[in-house]
Amino acid sequence: MPLEITKIAPDTLDSLQDKLLKRSPNNYTEYEETVHGIVDRVKKDGDKALFEMTKQFDGADIDAGNIRVTEDEIQEAYRQVDTKVVEVIRRALVNIRSYHEKQKRNSWFDYSESGTILGQKITPMEKVGVYVPGGKAAYPSSVLMNIVPAKVAGVSRIVMTTPPGKDGKVNPGTLVAANEAGADEIYKVGGAQAIAALAFGTESVPKVDKIVGPGNIFVALAKKSVYGFVSIDSIAGPSEILVIADETANPHYVAADLLSQAEHDQLACSILVTTSEKLAQDVNKEIEGYLKVLSRKDIIEKSLENYGHALIAPDMDKAVEIANTIAPEHLEIVTANPFEVMTRIKNAGAIFIGEYSSEPLGDYYAGPNHILPTNGTARFFSPLGVDDFVKKSSIIYYSRQALERDKDDIMAFAQAESLTAHANSIRVRFDEER
Repeated sequence: MPLEITKIAPDTLDSLQDKLLKRSPNNYTEYEETVHGIVDRVKKDGDKALFEMTKQFDGADIDAGNIRVTEDEIQEAYRQVDTKVVEVIRRALVNIRSYHEKQKRNSWFDYSESGTILGQKITPMEKVGVYVPGGKAAYPSSVLMNIVPAKVAGVSRIVMTTPPGKDGKVNPGTLVAANEAGADEIYKVGGAQAIAALAFGTESVPKVDKIVGPGNIFVALAKKSVYGFVSIDSIAGPSEILVIADETANPHYVAADLLSQAEHDQLACSILVTTSEKLAQDVNKEIEGYLKVLSRKDIIEKSLENYGHALIAPDMDKAVEIANTIAPEHLEIVTANPFEVMTRIKNAGAIFIGEYSSEPLGDYYAGPNHILPTNGTARFFSPLGVDDFVKKSSIIYYSRQALERDKDDIMAFAQAESLTAHANSIRVRFDEER
């Protein structure tokens, strides 16, 4: 059967979690030495390393004269992309921008009559790097999701990198999406070498403050390697979907939604958690029908073979518990009372409610970001958003009178920690002899 149907037992979740976590980039340690070598080479040799590795890995002749995408190349991309697709990109941008504008925060200051001013200053990052995969993994939708929240946050310089084809050109859909979203400059470089270039800077590629965007295992490990020199969004793993459904769900829809993630790659994970064994069996029948007509059949079959599961829960409470334990990237709720179930969900990247809120809505169009926590990290990470592109600074002002009121408490705290210089910096301000 396409999905392995399992009734929940005490050890079911533990074994499933262990299986899912093996897909994490943190487990691909055999590639780390190679990635470190690439990063160090770019850090040392700059452009020279970039150009040589672009020739080696992408087969493209890139140099200082053509590494940056020109306005002419962007206009050529518009001529290659169907005008209907351009219009769809623009309509999606309206939704994505509108959603993220609601996330914006303002600086605030709290004035007290006792002589204090406390507050928080919000400052956008100055330069952000956006990595965009190339080749078969070219996703213009991810370009929008990475650039728009940075633009809304007020980032002044957005630097995008993406690998070129052998002809030295960039995927036209990627270029159109980047231009529409507001990328300031685009460079033809991919892989771990692009991450290193953004982290340390080269003669052509500027150093940035933060790097965001999806990529293969080499890109993920490179982001892990440079973290600390720059900020990153996350170490993203393969895509995943979990559907909570009861006997009222339409198996035709549920099967379609599970397959929407299975087609990403062979490591993608599709899980059905249901209180109805009959629904699980009906979903499997629907999957078999879909596999006869879907173009990425081979990938889907491998994905379902490795990570396709239908878990039978005794009741909805247990189904919710399972979802919160797995903490999926995408969670669909297709039950008689989906909003009531939603209130009990604690861990999920994005929650889709009801049978007409299919996961691809979030991938492309609704507005919320589709850059989401994977591999159970929704327990402590959130979707990419405006907050990821700003810094917060604390503001503290005390008048002499305000400090005099609190000085004894502060000095007592410092003395308790044996930090006498801390206490002294308060005391000297009230040393009448001085």
